[in-house]
Amino acid sequence: MRPRAELGIAVAILAALAVGATLLGSRRARNADTDPRRSTYLAGPSGASAWAEALARLGVRVDRYRRPALSLGDVKRDGVFAVIGPAQRLDAREAAHLSALGGDLLLAGEGADVAMACLGYRVSTRWSDPAALKAPPGAEQRPMPRARAELVRHLATTIVDSSDVYDGRRVSCSVPSPIGVDTLLRTINDRPVAIRVGYPGGRTVTLVADDGLFRNSILRQTAAGPIMLGLVTPRYQRVIVDEFHQGFAASGTSLAGATLAWSARSPWGWIVWQLVGVGVIALVASGIRFGPARQVILRRRRSPLEHVRALATALAAARGHETAVRLMAQGLRRRLSRAGRPGPADLDRWLAGLASSLRTERGRGALATLTDAASGSPTSAGVLEAANAVETLWDELKTS
Repeated sequence: MRPRAELGIAVAILAALAVGATLLGSRRARNADTDPRRSTYLAGPSGASAWAEALARLGVRVDRYRRPALSLGDVKRDGVFAVIGPAQRLDAREAAHLSALGGDLLLAGEGADVAMACLGYRVSTRWSDPAALKAPPGAEQRPMPRARAELVRHLATTIVDSSDVYDGRRVSCSVPSPIGVDTLLRTINDRPVAIRVGYPGGRTVTLVADDGLFRNSILRQTAAGPIMLGLVTPRYQRVIVDEFHQGFAASGTSLAGATLAWSARSPWGWIVWQLVGVGVIALVASGIRFGPARQVILRRRRSPLEHVRALATALAAARGHETAVRLMAQGLRRRLSRAGRPGPADLDRWLAGLASSLRTERGRGALATLTDAASGSPTSAGVLEAANAVETLWDELKTS
């Protein structure tokens, strides 16, 4: 396949992978926007990140708590532990633990109903008929949201629950007697939706029936923003938000694990994995030999003698006797020059200069034979005599 064709195919594959990753990323983004959890990690319409970010801008320290509620200790007086619409309902043990703590609480939504029951209230949902809310004094001149739940006071002094315990043991909590109840938000029919309950010892618990009031879209479109922020400010300097029951439990993931998790949910990560897959496939494909192994073609080098014979045959066919003699003389000069005897550029002058270096009759006779052959028109026999003369001169001069 030609290089241009291979390049075109590679570009087309990369473009298809990029389009697929983009579509997958947009689909995941749409799925993230429709996440119904009321988590401060989520910036979609149903998330509660706007509430947490606004509190942070107002100077409130926002901490995410990603461990079970049973491990929570007492919260200091300047802080509040908030459970906002838990996707995983609180169980009876967690409810009893939270109600027995000495710190302040902010409980919102039906998922926290079992903890609210230990504090004297229940959540009554009205999904089919949301109730209009009454604007509190000083509220913004914006539409008020509608509430899908209300708070109902119960008269029980002890709550017993064994539905969430595996070993069948009953879990009970004693309902404390409040010293004061302040209704923060109510429907137009004066049904409480958000209240603040005070207990002996200075403990305060804020209960909100409808956790949908914390949604990003509700805070943006209605007058609920300042009201929901007023549940924390200016009373508290720190809010600890439960994220464990939203599905964000602390897992102790390493950097490698976090990177793998990111690559699994990010479109850029999918592009990287797809490119890695294409590279592995390309390596595997290039490493497979289809069919039997081909025999290696042996290419033997010609010997110098074969080369000389071929050159001699060519010169003989072309009747280049003079050329052959001069080539042999030049070869002799080249060999002697490598031995440290460089000669002049003119071959005839160089041959004439060799006479002073010859000390035997045999050498001088060989020089005369080579000089006659180089300056005349030798026959085939003369070429052979010139070749013998070259070897004789080499023997005479190579050691001198």
